[in-house]
Amino acid sequence: MDDEYSKLIRRMNPPRVVIDNDYCGYATVIEVDSANRHGILLQVVQVLTDLNLIITKAYISSDVGWFMDVFNVTDNDGNKIRDEKILTYIQKTLETEACSSNSLKGLAGGVMPSKEDTSIELTGSDRPGLLSEVSAVLTDLRCNVVNAEIWTHNARAAAVIHVTDQATGRSIEDAKRLSMIKKRLGNVLKGNNSSFRAPKMTISSPGPGAMHRERRLHQMMFAARDFERLEYAKDISSRPHVTVLDCRDRDYTVVTIRSRDRPKLLFDTVCALTDMQYVVFHGTVITGRMEAYQEHYIRHVDGLPLSSEAERQRVTECLEAAIERRAWEGLVLELSTEDRFGLLSDITRVFRENGLCIKRAEITTTKCGKAKDTFFVSDVSGNSVDSKTIDMIRQQIGQTILRVKGNLSFSPTLPQEGARSFLFGNLFKGRTFQT
Repeated sequence: MDDEYSKLIRRMNPPRVVIDNDYCGYATVIEVDSANRHGILLQVVQVLTDLNLIITKAYISSDVGWFMDVFNVTDNDGNKIRDEKILTYIQKTLETEACSSNSLKGLAGGVMPSKEDTSIELTGSDRPGLLSEVSAVLTDLRCNVVNAEIWTHNARAAAVIHVTDQATGRSIEDAKRLSMIKKRLGNVLKGNNSSFRAPKMTISSPGPGAMHRERRLHQMMFAARDFERLEYAKDISSRPHVTVLDCRDRDYTVVTIRSRDRPKLLFDTVCALTDMQYVVFHGTVITGRMEAYQEHYIRHVDGLPLSSEAERQRVTECLEAAIERRAWEGLVLELSTEDRFGLLSDITRVFRENGLCIKRAEITTTKCGKAKDTFFVSDVSGNSVDSKTIDMIRQQIGQTILRVKGNLSFSPTLPQEGARSFLFGNLFKGRTFQT
C-alpha cells in the first residue's frame, strides 16, 4: 500500500527542473524539485556526471518527503553549459519518467549496453599483468572486446567487460563456449595468490536493464571488501579525511569529507552511501581549486542514525575506499587508433613487457570503429614511469596514437634494448597501429 501511495504522489508531483545560466557568474545552476524516494540523489548526480559535467557546488535537501537540490555545474574547461542540446537533455531526462526507480540502469558509465554484447564481470586479487592475461585469453577464445572498465584498489581488481563473437560481431550464446570462457578466465583470476576470497565471475547479456557500469564496479569492489586495508597500506597521510559524528539534537549522523577534488567525486561518495542503504537528508558540497568539501546529514533507510562505533568506522572506511578507487595522480596513457581484433591484448602485452602496471583502464570502441582507450599506469613498484620506458613503448606501437598525460620520471642513462624489445618491434611492424 505504501509503495502504491508513493507512486501516486510521484505521478501527482512530477519532477520540476529549472536551469539558470544568469544567476551565477561562473556556473550553470540546476534546481531539481521532486517527490522524494531512496536513490533519487544518486540518479540525478549520475545524469550530470555521465555528461562529464563538473559539480562545483551542491545544496541537498530531501526532508518531509520532498527532494529539493541545487547544483552548480561547468564543463571540463570551467565554462557554463551553453549547448542547447545538452541543456534540453538534462531538462527532459530529469523531468520525465527517466528519473523513475529503474530509469538509469541502461546508462553504463556513459556507455549504453547493447543486446549484441556479452557482459563479463570479474573480481579477484590484483597483480601486475592481470589485464594483459585476461585480454590474451579473450583473444585466444575469439572474443572481441568492444568496451570495458577495470578498477584496482587495495590489491583487489574488478572489471566489467563487454565482448562480441569475433566471427559474427554479435553476443555469444553457445553454452559450451561460455563455459570454456568462464573456465579459462577463472584460471587466470586464481593465479598463485590465495590471500583473499575466491575470485568471482558472471557472464550475461547486458540488455536494456543493465546496471550503470561505474556503480556496478563500486558494488563489486565493496563485495570484494577492498575497504579492508592491508598492513603495508595503512599509511594515513594520503587518505581522504572522513569523519562520522552524531548529531543527537536532530537525530542525524553527520558525515564530513575533505579530499583532493576530481571529476565524479560526488557520484562516488553518494554511490557508496546509497549502496550501504543510507539516505542523505541534507548536504552541502563545495569545491575549491584543489580541495573538495562535503557535509552530509544521513540516516539509515529505516529512519535511524548510525548506532554504534563499529558502524561509524565501517562507513568511514567504505567512503575512503569509494574516493580512492578513482583517485590518480600518476601517468595516464590515452590510445586513439583504428580498432581491430586483438588490439587490447597487443597493447597490454607491450605495457607488461616494458614493466608497466595498469591500475585502472577505460576501453571504448566508437560507432565509427575507433578505439579510444585510457590507461592509468605506474611501474610494478607503484612508482612513476621512466620517460625512456614511454619512449620505447611509443616506438613499438606508434608515436602518433599514444598521448601521454601526467608526470614522468627521468633516468640519466638510456637502458639497453634487449632481445625482448627487439622481438616486439618486429611484431608490431606487421600491425596497423598508425593512424
